[in-house]
Amino acid sequence: MTTPPHPATVTTIRREDPAQPDVVALLRNGEAASAALYPAESNHHLSLEGLREADVYFLVARDAEGRAVATGALVAHGDWAEIKRMWVEEHARGRGLSRDVLDTLIAEADRTRIAVLRLETGVVSHAALALYDRTGFVRRGPFADYAEDPLSVFMERRLRPE
Repeated sequence: MTTPPHPATVTTIRREDPAQPDVVALLRNGEAASAALYPAESNHHLSLEGLREADVYFLVARDAEGRAVATGALVAHGDWAEIKRMWVEEHARGRGLSRDVLDTLIAEADRTRIAVLRLETGVVSHAALALYDRTGFVRRGPFADYAEDPLSVFMERRLRPE
């Protein structure tokens, strides 16, 4: 006997327009969660307009009922890219969804010949830090326009040899 899928079971992870109302609501939930943990100067969200730029690969994960439950983005910067906007709704957590979204972003980076992935996350974002550690990211200093911040952790993963 098979068990019917949980209502929050993800059926799709694909590239979508971030300006859809349900996706905007999901992004706002992530922003509110970050604002509860970190001061404004330590939050580095890419804007909705930024997420719609040509160099951004923006993913939405949807459950079996079509609800947006997770997001992630890859922002290309030549031979490296930044992981941004990783967020999973609270009710959809604990099922490996963040790993699935991250794996999809890594596959896209590999497909497009990105050499290095970089990211910034917060020091108390323990689940995110554990995910990035498990998937081969290592700590590094600030990159691009980021400044040293005691509330930030900077990481990278090399996909291609130097």
